[in-house]
Amino acid sequence: MAESENSNSVKNLAEHDAEPPKLSDMLDRGWKSFEEVDATNEPIGSSHVQVKVKRAILMLEEASRMVAQLDLFSRNEDLEEISTTDLKYLLLPAILGALTMKQTDRDKRLELVQTARTYFRDFVRRCKEYNVSDFELPKSMTENATRDEESDSECSTNKPSSSSPLDLVAMAAQRQAKIERYRQKKETEARLYEVRRAVDGGQADDEVVRDFYLLTLRKWVALSLEELDSIDQEVEILKRMGAMKQSSTQQPSQCKQPTRTPVKPFILTRDAVQAQVFGAGYPSLPIMTVDDWYEQHRKQGALPDQGIPKRVAVEEDFDAKEHEEEEKEKKAENDDAESLKKARDWDDWKDTHPRGYGNRQNMG
Repeated sequence: MAESENSNSVKNLAEHDAEPPKLSDMLDRGWKSFEEVDATNEPIGSSHVQVKVKRAILMLEEASRMVAQLDLFSRNEDLEEISTTDLKYLLLPAILGALTMKQTDRDKRLELVQTARTYFRDFVRRCKEYNVSDFELPKSMTENATRDEESDSECSTNKPSSSSPLDLVAMAAQRQAKIERYRQKKETEARLYEVRRAVDGGQADDEVVRDFYLLTLRKWVALSLEELDSIDQEVEILKRMGAMKQSSTQQPSQCKQPTRTPVKPFILTRDAVQAQVFGAGYPSLPIMTVDDWYEQHRKQGALPDQGIPKRVAVEEDFDAKEHEEEEKEKKAENDDAESLKKARDWDDWKDTHPRGYGNRQNMG
C-alpha cells in the first residue's frame, strides 16, 4: 500500500513537471514543505496541514531511495571527500523524522514516534561517523538491542529502582552535555543566519555554500538529540498507557466483581398511607400503639410512679373531695353553730370589703 502511494506521488510530480523529478528538486520541495508546516499558524491537526505533511514525507522517502540507489555515501570516506552538492542529502532522515513527528494520528502515535526515532538515530549515527560535530551519542544508542526488552519486562513486574552513585554521576554528566549542546546550538544558529543570507542572495561561492550545509547539519544534530530524548520518554508513556488499557479490558472477564445487593433508601413515613407506598423505612414494625403499651404497663404496675396506677390515684383524690363536700353539707343541715358563725362572718366581711381589697401589689 505504501509503495503504491509512493509511486503515485512520484507519478504526480512527473505529470506536474512534465519530466521525472530530480533528486535535488525533491529534497528542496520536501525541505520547504517542512519549513512551511513548522512556521504555520494553522492548527497542526488541520486536514490542510496534514495533507502537506504526508505529501512531503512521500517525496522525501522517494528521495531517500534514490540516494541509496546512487550510493552517494560510504562509511570508508571522510567528510571532506563528500562533494558540496551531495552534502545536503545527509539531511534526509532528519527532515523525515521531524515531519513524522508532525503527524497527529492518535491511534498510530506509538508507531509514528518509533518511526521518527529510527530516522533521527540514523541521521545522528551518520553524522557521528563523518564527524560533522563534536557530540556524544545517546546512551540508548550505545547499549545493546536487548535494552528495550529488559526495560519492558521491568515495567511489567513493577520492580522498584534505586539510584546508585554511578547513576547520579551519569545524570550530572548528561545534564552538562545538554547545556553544552544548547550553547553550541545557539552559536550555530547565529552563524547560520549570516551565511544563509549570502546563499539566498545567490552571491555565495562553493566554500560559503559548503559552510551553510555544514552549519545546517550541526543545527539538525542538536535538534535530533533533543527529539530523541523526548521520544524515549513518550514511548515509555505510550507503552504504559497501552498496557493499562489492555489490562482494563481483560479484567472484567478474568476477575468478576462480587455482586452486591442494592441498598434501599431510608424513609421515615408519617402515616399509614405513605407506609403502604414507600414502606416503613426501618426494619422493625410496631406491634402496638402507645395507649396499648401504657395500659399493659399500668396493669403490671411498672409505671414510673412507684407502682401506683395513675387512674387509681385520680379516683381516690376524687373520692376524698366528694367526702369533704358531703361533710360540709351534713354540718349545714345539722345547724352547726360554729359553721353558721363562720359563714355569717364571711358574708359580712364581703359586704364591707369589695373584691380585690388589700391586693396592692400590682397597683401603680
